[in-house]
Amino acid sequence: MRFIGVMNVSSDINMKNIAPTLKGDTIILRKPKESDIDDRMEIGRSKVFVRMCGGDTRGDFRSFTKKDMEGWYKHVCSREYEWIIEFSGKCIGGIRLTINKPDNNARLAIGIYDDTLYGQGIGTQATRLVLEYAFNTLKLHRIDLKVLEYNKRAISCYKKCGFKIEGILRESAYIEDKWESDLIMSILDCEYNNSCVDRDKTLYSEMHAKEEECVGYSTEN
Repeated sequence: MRFIGVMNVSSDINMKNIAPTLKGDTIILRKPKESDIDDRMEIGRSKVFVRMCGGDTRGDFRSFTKKDMEGWYKHVCSREYEWIIEFSGKCIGGIRLTINKPDNNARLAIGIYDDTLYGQGIGTQATRLVLEYAFNTLKLHRIDLKVLEYNKRAISCYKKCGFKIEGILRESAYIEDKWESDLIMSILDCEYNNSCVDRDKTLYSEMHAKEEECVGYSTEN
């Protein structure tokens, strides 16, 4: 079923999105377009997806409205680096980088809206495309993310892409009358490019040289 009449929001859009098109084996990452509103309406609201995002799936689990999806579309357009995940010509998910320019790092977030497509490697493929762009083009130093500890599928995906668990936010989310924990995972540029060993050797040499320099000053005084 197609939802007619949602293609009228262009005049009210603040297009700040500058995400470039990234192509994978079976997916395309691209800027949003208005037909994505129809695609999201068709997919509907998945309880599995909502649960993995930390939402409440009990009670009155209502469907999306046209107004909901127009708001979502405007929000995606307003973010600099947020991609639509296109599969078989349709929007089926999204992935974004929220960049902290002073520290040259970013927070990654990804969601596959259509739970019938889980297990096909789409999330892994999308994450790898964005990591390649982030480290090789944007030259970011670090990318991190937060994921619920019970979201085992997502954690496995992130590990495949090189992320490491660096900490647990214990009982940081109250979901469906239960405390749940979040994991913080991250990857550094040198880990992505397999250059950490060389970098650490350089840092050690520089630190050792500074220590000798300090020792020299202290003995002179």
